[in-house]
Amino acid sequence: MKFTPYSLTLIAYFLFCSPAHAAFSDIEAAVMDKNYEQARALAAEVLKTTAQPEERAKAEYYLGLSQLRLGQYTEARKAFTIVMQASNDPDLYDKAALGLVEGLYVPGFYKDALKEGEALLRKHPKSTSKSLIYLKIARADLKLMQWGKAKEYLQKIINEFPQSFEAPIAKGLLEEKEYFAVQVGAFLDRAKAVTLTEELKNRDQYAYIVETTSADGKVFYRVRVGQMTSLDDAQALRSQLSRLGYPTLIYP
Repeated sequence: MKFTPYSLTLIAYFLFCSPAHAAFSDIEAAVMDKNYEQARALAAEVLKTTAQPEERAKAEYYLGLSQLRLGQYTEARKAFTIVMQASNDPDLYDKAALGLVEGLYVPGFYKDALKEGEALLRKHPKSTSKSLIYLKIARADLKLMQWGKAKEYLQKIINEFPQSFEAPIAKGLLEEKEYFAVQVGAFLDRAKAVTLTEELKNRDQYAYIVETTSADGKVFYRVRVGQMTSLDDAQALRSQLSRLGYPTLIYP
């Protein structure tokens, strides 16, 4: 029997590509496009159609990632935990564990985020994501006012991974003062930062501009409010500014 190039392509597809395998490219494309609703739906569909453990673990990871980006933190943490219990792939485990850390950190469970980050580092001390693990731990330490520990991890990033994506972030965080502030804007145009600062001052807020330089050399003018030694005070100020309609983020 003579096979045409087209028939050989079909045979190769059915031999090596399961429907779930093919669906992952669609999920990844949806994630790249930040279409997390679609990614979540596609991942859930894969979980309904495959019994292969590693395929299920991968689909569960994308489900958790989509839920995380959609702000569904409880559901995301459950999905990441399933991946960590089921997958034999160390890289997938690390991605899920980092997702779990973020799923704890963003809603404010800083002690739990720190605990999971340190557990991941102990389990995989040679992880390919080590610089990111260091950064997650440092960020949690900063929120817990463990300034010394945070600086140690930030310095580790700079010393051990100077070319990493995390290195310029670590340098920026090392320059932060040991207090909390609420950031309400970041601009390339200084005039816009000045206008926002004046607006906030007219609302009786202690607003000021912090100038930072990104890894690609761009200068950002960050508008921040307050200098607080208590995270509780920073969270209260963040809530107040959010009610006024400002986008808010607590630093460091």
